[in-house]
Order: sequence, then C-alpha cells, then structure tokens
Amino acid sequence: MRLTPLGPAAIRYGLGVALCAYALAGAFSRAGHAQQLRSVTEGVYSAGQAARGQQIYKDQCAGCHGNAMEGTIGPPLAGATLLSNWSARPLANFVDKIQKTMPFNLPESLSRQQSIDLAAYILETAKFPAGRAELSDAMLAQIAFPTAQTSPAPARTSAGASLPAPEGNLAELMRAIAFPNSNIIFNVQLKDPGAQPKKAPASSPFDYVEWGSTIYPGWLAIDQAAVAITETAPLLLAPGRRCQNGRPVPVDRADWKQYVAALVEVGKLARRTSQARNFDAFIDISEKLNDACANCHKVYRDKGGTEGSGATRCQ
Repeated sequence: MRLTPLGPAAIRYGLGVALCAYALAGAFSRAGHAQQLRSVTEGVYSAGQAARGQQIYKDQCAGCHGNAMEGTIGPPLAGATLLSNWSARPLANFVDKIQKTMPFNLPESLSRQQSIDLAAYILETAKFPAGRAELSDAMLAQIAFPTAQTSPAPARTSAGASLPAPEGNLAELMRAIAFPNSNIIFNVQLKDPGAQPKKAPASSPFDYVEWGSTIYPGWLAIDQAAVAITETAPLLLAPGRRCQNGRPVPVDRADWKQYVAALVEVGKLARRTSQARNFDAFIDISEKLNDACANCHKVYRDKGGTEGSGATRCQ
C-alpha cells in the first residue's frame, strides 16, 4: 500500500484536532479532580472522633496553642488564622503537619489515628460541622479547606526594588540565622579561633555540613557570623512578618527598632574585633551581644512565662 504524503493544510487540521482533544481531556480531568474534592464544611468527621481529639489536644497541644486554640507560644488554630494558613489545601497536608512536626518538642510522637482525631477536634472548634462518619486516612486526600479571602501581604521595597513577603515567622528566622551565628561568637570566649587545629577533610560517607566546616575555619567563621548578624538583623523589621504565635511582629514600635539597632551595632563591633583578630576582646563582645538579645527577649519573648516560653510574646 502506498502512503500519500499529507499537505500542510491537512497537517494543520490534524494538529488542531489533536490539540483540541488534548485540551478537552485535560479539562475533563481537572473537572473530575475538582468533583472528587470535598470541603471540610460538608461534615467530614464525627462528634465522637472530635471528643477523642479534644483529650489529645488538652494533653499535647494546649500548652503552646492555648486552651481555646487562641495561640500563646504557638499560632492560633481557629478562626481566620487557621483558614488563612490552610486556604484551599488538602486536609491530608494538615494531618501530615500534625503527625510529622507536632508537638514541637516531640515531633512524630502522635500516631496517624491520633493526628486524624486531633484534626477533627480542630475542625469542630473552627465551627466546621460534624457528620455521621468518622474521618479516615483514606478520605484525607479528597477533602480540602475552603478558599480564604485574604489581602496580599505588603511588599517591601529596597532601592526601588520590590521584595517578596517574609517566608518564615520570627522564631524561624531567629533559629535560622541569629541563633547559630550568635553561638559562633559566644564560643570565642572558650576557644581562640586562631589556635584551633585544622579540621580534617570530611570522612566517608560524605557529609556536606562536616565538609563545609573545614572550608572557612578559625577567624573566618567569626568574620562571617558577625556579617550574618549585622546584615540580617534588619529583617526583623520586615512588614508582614509574624511571631510564632501568629501575632504581627511589632515592627513600628520604637523600642523594637532600638533593639534591632542594638543588634546591628554589636554585629558591626564583632566584625571589626574579629578582623583585628583580638581574641581577648571577645569576652566583652559576648556580653554586649547577650545584652542585645536578652533586652529584647525579656520584653517580647519571655513576657508571661519562663525563658523562651512567654505566653504573651510579641505583645
């Protein structure tokens, strides 16, 4: 049989039909997926299940999130905050978050069923209605939170360039940058960076963190820690950033600005002293850095509780 070559018009027609069919198939696929998703407003858990979750919440969660889920150390788990944080996201993601990361000091200590029951209680507290059937693990991927109507976070500007809204909350930012780099500086009280032996290359199996610590040893690590503190302290003033408990960071308050300025100043002093390789001066530097941190902590972090556990932080 002899094949007849297709002309340009036939090729365009065939391609158009194929593309149309592909688009329709995609549309039907998306429509089918949307139809499969249920909303948490449709009674996806039972009252008995929520009651089990309530006891788990009292035992494991209330200390951080408050007896009424209003937020104390941790963020609120009810009202507009919950819906804003989980807008249109699958309930499976919410249960995964509970099971894998909570409680904060004992992650992965809750079973899958406990995490699901706890999610049911949170839904009940958020005024989403109960149904007759219990929420099961198999159902989670087909259920989603409703879409929240929220205003976008204000963009920051620097030298005419727009900057994205903050990614992490205040506690995450502090743990990521200020905490580890401050400890590098504090450690100079105990160990002279210039007298430390050169670290051996990373062993097998290869470890990037271990390897990285050998690349910038001694005083170079102190130089970099001081730069990190100095350059990132102004991020504590970023509009739209929130504290771990969900409250806005008080970026407009005069004392907050003063605490940030003090941190910048001690970071600059630490860098100058490090570049001078003045080991003896770091006892005083460490005290100044400790004061800069503690002065802010006692007002905004520890207020209403012991160190690091203040229930009225960021107020």
